[in-house]
Amino acid sequence: MFYYPDVVIICGEPEYHDAHCDIVLNPAVIIEVLSPETETFDRKDKIRRLRRFNPTLTDYILVSQERPEIEHHSRNAKNHWSMKLYEGLDGSFEIASIGCTLKLNKVYNRVTFAEHE
Repeated sequence: MFYYPDVVIICGEPEYHDAHCDIVLNPAVIIEVLSPETETFDRKDKIRRLRRFNPTLTDYILVSQERPEIEHHSRNAKNHWSMKLYEGLDGSFEIASIGCTLKLNKVYNRVTFAEHE
């Protein structure tokens, strides 16, 4: 099964599935913006499959549309995955595998959230 993520980061030269060059085999970071239609699949089946079949994948990041919340799954050198949740607009988090820090207020720049009770 192949997926087309919202954002994919590749380190080094891309490796492709075939001559069409539309399926990358060596993603390092995948970022998905969650929607009500895809959230359950992105959080369960997709992440399990990506972890299992993509040995180059180091980070899987889920960005909520509903609230300022980012879920960061990362793989360590021993091939174990951990998850950290970042909430609000004041924080930031590091994607160590690519040497990048993201500020939540920049990720959600110009986004207005509906108020929830």
